[in-house]
Amino acid sequence: MIDQLLAPFELFSTDVLLLLPILIGLEAVLSADNAIALAAIARGLKDPQLQRRALDIGLVVAFTLRVVLILTATWVTKFWQFELAGAAYLLWLASQHFFFGSNDNDDDDDEDKTLSNLWEAIPLIALTDLAFSLDSVTTALAISKETWLVITGGAIGVLTLRFMAELFIRWLKEFTYLEDAGYLAVAIVGLRLLLRVVYPEFVPPEWGMVCMIVVLFIWGFSKRIEEETAALETVELEPEPSKEQV
Repeated sequence: MIDQLLAPFELFSTDVLLLLPILIGLEAVLSADNAIALAAIARGLKDPQLQRRALDIGLVVAFTLRVVLILTATWVTKFWQFELAGAAYLLWLASQHFFFGSNDNDDDDDEDKTLSNLWEAIPLIALTDLAFSLDSVTTALAISKETWLVITGGAIGVLTLRFMAELFIRWLKEFTYLEDAGYLAVAIVGLRLLLRVVYPEFVPPEWGMVCMIVVLFIWGFSKRIEEETAALETVELEPEPSKEQV
């Protein structure tokens, strides 16, 4: 009888209280590259209100897909095709940015990245988060076998991701290399998923991934757009040499 009364409190044992912050921290660290990818997608909607709605709805769908992934993880991990599809999607996303989404004219580049409506952004946000989740969910389940704990950590991670993405939307307008750094991180995650399918023994450890992403983001935040604009304006204001000087 006493054991039955105490059963609900076993969910909050010391191990659980220690593991939950670890899972939340893991989600936050592994979500940095995810957040900038979602921010870049949402930024395709020029209206800030639509950007927020796309993130809200897209991440609700994304969390639902994460829960399904967590509940079916034992079954999903048996099929390498899921990880291959996730890798292909992330590598496609990165290639779209680096090879098919850039022009010499910045105005044309912004026009190319514009999304036509809200419902075009939502599936992209949900699928991108799902592709990243193939890696983070596997890592979370390796730390804890408690499904409800992993889902709780994932839920808090998605909330964190929501606010990080909105912050990154603003930062993308302020830092020159940040978007490139984010998509390079997307490509790295995609390559890691691909290696897990093709050459599992060459898959870099989590700490190695975190170090690479940290280096990329240090580079991403290394130069403000205002500094670049000021440098260009300085060059334009320099007087041309007169014929007498020549």
